[in-house]
Amino acid sequence: MTNSRLLAELTIQAKVKAHSAPSVCPCGAIRTLADRPDATVVRHAHTVAKAHAPDTAAADLTPRLTTATHLRGTLLSPLSPTPVALHGRLVTFWPYGTPVDPENPDAAPWEDAATLLARLHRTPTPTPLPPMRGPAKAALAVARLRAAGPHSATASVLRAWSTLPAWARAESPMPDTTTLCHGDLHLGQLVRHPVPDGPWLLIDVDDLGLGVAAWDLARPAAWFACGVLPPDEWSRFLTAYRTADGPAVPADGDPWPALDVPARALTVQTAARSIAKAVAADRALDEVEQAMVDACDRMGSAPSDLE
Repeated sequence: MTNSRLLAELTIQAKVKAHSAPSVCPCGAIRTLADRPDATVVRHAHTVAKAHAPDTAAADLTPRLTTATHLRGTLLSPLSPTPVALHGRLVTFWPYGTPVDPENPDAAPWEDAATLLARLHRTPTPTPLPPMRGPAKAALAVARLRAAGPHSATASVLRAWSTLPAWARAESPMPDTTTLCHGDLHLGQLVRHPVPDGPWLLIDVDDLGLGVAAWDLARPAAWFACGVLPPDEWSRFLTAYRTADGPAVPADGDPWPALDVPARALTVQTAARSIAKAVAADRALDEVEQAMVDACDRMGSAPSDLE
């Protein structure tokens, strides 16, 4: 759990940002939205404060924040493009947006997510950016798996990891470093702003950068391939992306030559994180987690034709 002193002071900072006189604030309690080693997020009224991962560099985060301020209508803009330091962590402030309702999967905004991605991928970079962090996050998940301790599925996931090309394992540069990418797309990365029912926007710029656009489609593609995402929802997402002229896949025909490597990488990443969490909690894998591990087992045992 994150340092309690950091959480307490982040709460104060959120109140200060929301009000000129936080001591007489009538808005009620702070809500903790996330409290993980890589991010602590709190909300007060319509202001959100986020403490980024300890290894986040200002030289990388600041241009990502600046990009978000330029891409209104696609990315949620921060309240300030300049992070502040708090207990050795960079902190940013954001307007609160209405998130996707996890209890109502039928209302998942697949078309909106795909359209926003296509728009992002077609947008020239307004400021120099570092590489998109998708492969680096996958490599971090595998590193955590190796450190988690013994599990019967670990070997299958590591075999699948070894079939991927070096760029997908963050061991060499990505083949495309010109396309603006989100880097960690899932439905938790969308909010409506202004609340409660404004247009959907992408959030979380920590992994934003230049790289392989297909990586942003890889998580739903992996879920579909593993039988976790229903075919009709995958079709809605892919069709909307193509309709919006997204460049990651061909306008028609088979999308999998473009999606195969990123989808395999996200499958490994998800399986690796699932096993590490299961080991830490001393529990069995759930049905979805097991489906990802089973897919890794198939990947590792099939002949590899990845380049």
